[in-house]
Amino acid sequence: MKKLLLSSIIVIIGFTFIGRLSYLQLFSFSPNQTLEDPAIKAIYDYPERGYVYDRNGELMVANQPAYDVMVIPREVKPLDTLEFCGLLGIDKASFIDKMKKAKIYSPRLPSVLVPQLSKEDYARLQEKMRHFIGFYIQKRSLRYYDTNSAANVLGYISEVNERDLENNPYYVAGELKGRTGIEKQYEEILRGRKGVKFIQKDRFNRDIGPYKNGKLDTLPEQGKEIHITLDKRLQEYGERLMHGKRGGIVAIEPKSGEILAMISGPTYDPALLVGRKRSRNYSKLHYDTISKPTWDRSILAEPSPGSPFKIMNALVALQEGAITPESKFRCYNGFYVGSKKKGCHCGGGTRDMNSGIYQSCNAYFAGTFRKIYENFSSTDKGMDVWEKHMKSFGLGSYLGTDIPTGRPGRIPGKGFYDKWYGDGRWGSSTIISNAIGQGEVAATPLQLANMTAAIANRGYFYTPHIIKNVGSTGAIDSRFTERRETTIDKEHFEPVIGGMANVYKYGTGRWVQVPDIEIAGKTGTVENFVRINGERMQLTDHSVFIAFAPVDNPKIALAVYIENGYYGSRYAGHIASLLIEKYVKGEITRKDLEKRMLEKTLEHEYAKPYSGEPFKINEYVW
Repeated sequence: MKKLLLSSIIVIIGFTFIGRLSYLQLFSFSPNQTLEDPAIKAIYDYPERGYVYDRNGELMVANQPAYDVMVIPREVKPLDTLEFCGLLGIDKASFIDKMKKAKIYSPRLPSVLVPQLSKEDYARLQEKMRHFIGFYIQKRSLRYYDTNSAANVLGYISEVNERDLENNPYYVAGELKGRTGIEKQYEEILRGRKGVKFIQKDRFNRDIGPYKNGKLDTLPEQGKEIHITLDKRLQEYGERLMHGKRGGIVAIEPKSGEILAMISGPTYDPALLVGRKRSRNYSKLHYDTISKPTWDRSILAEPSPGSPFKIMNALVALQEGAITPESKFRCYNGFYVGSKKKGCHCGGGTRDMNSGIYQSCNAYFAGTFRKIYENFSSTDKGMDVWEKHMKSFGLGSYLGTDIPTGRPGRIPGKGFYDKWYGDGRWGSSTIISNAIGQGEVAATPLQLANMTAAIANRGYFYTPHIIKNVGSTGAIDSRFTERRETTIDKEHFEPVIGGMANVYKYGTGRWVQVPDIEIAGKTGTVENFVRINGERMQLTDHSVFIAFAPVDNPKIALAVYIENGYYGSRYAGHIASLLIEKYVKGEITRKDLEKRMLEKTLEHEYAKPYSGEPFKINEYVW
């Protein structure tokens, strides 16, 4: 009986091993398993990354060939290290360090030893590679830019790091991945899918042919091309106008939410972050803490919006019935908060909504702001309604764009002020600076441009986005085609837009009119304070301008923010008018203005010696 039981156990174990081995040989074709097999070598075939075109089909990003020197550590034979390092253009210490890292990653799998050789280096090295066993050259493609603009939008690619390898099994050491911009946002679409060939090795580690006759091999799939919403020519022109200036510009097509231009100044040529000098160039750009060329001011800067925000208070007041377009307020060259007078530059007199907008009267909008809160039984209720209206325009939020970074701006609410002052210890006079777009409100240029697009549309907008279509299908995320309504009724926009149109005819923007184009806009001069050694100091004002055109059939809405640019129409207004004319007409007729804006810089302002912190939000600026 014992012999029978023992024989049965042996037979069962034998059949179990035979069954498992048969399954692994006949049915288990998992590429992941083969990668762990030391008798199988994987050779990857990398596809070209998808091309990027602008809204008009003009090429912006393509590819160029590059060559990586790869190493499989366990296959390396003794070699002349000095000769090899000389061919690679690296020193011996670097070679030893790279070899250690390759062994840590995997002795059996290939790692990049030296990335992105030039064609010349490749040709010189290829002839001698047979002398260096365990090393081989792998062809891949790097980005080629058919523009020197839009670096902040296009982004860049770089080699995957340890975190990438841990988080995503698709990648292997040495591969490239989108890091910023659309390269990051649309990485899975642009990268395609790499192919792989599995090679069987014998016990002497020699290649003997395709593993399983190539059944597990796959062909590479090229990345899909994408069309983005930028107008290449407008983007390039805007960046030229921003030469020597710091700030952000965003232009949007109101009827679609498509971003026509997204400019940050200063910027850099995207080609600087391609090839073997990418890391060195990036360090120079990233650690430039003065001009900050890698810091995208169009979506990260959160200045006070200034006078363009007055328009929002007018819309809220109309919606809530706090005023009518004919309501008037007296300006005494300013207005009073208690016994303290706050100034105004409109010249004084009685203002209705139209003249209040085109003369940018602080007193008119201070009165309007108070009326909003007087319309409710408590300040808390007034604040809740005011906050709801503001946020319906996308202010104080990330907007839900397909831009992988950004800042939310700030629309303060009841909780914000209760925390700061205490519940019931503040009122409309306490926060009166919000009436004129200063104080605690903050908005990025992207948010201001979107706000302007919603006004141009008379009460709705589409989520701003960069993607126009993907591949041949043209499909994009449905959230970019859904109309988003504001909380302001359509009829309240016309009197406000009438005042914005008169900004160009009679008001603060009358010096920046564009022949034959009807424009609605609003200037803004944002006072600029810092604290230096505990002392409050005022620097040169920021210049802000919003506009859309043509008034009756808007094709473009934009916001321009220029740091230390003086008053609104001096720099921001002129630049906005040139961009509008360029986009609507396709050419510039005011060559003298164009020449001035291309040549004038604000470097003298930025060179002023100071070191301080931005003034705290609870301290009002006027």
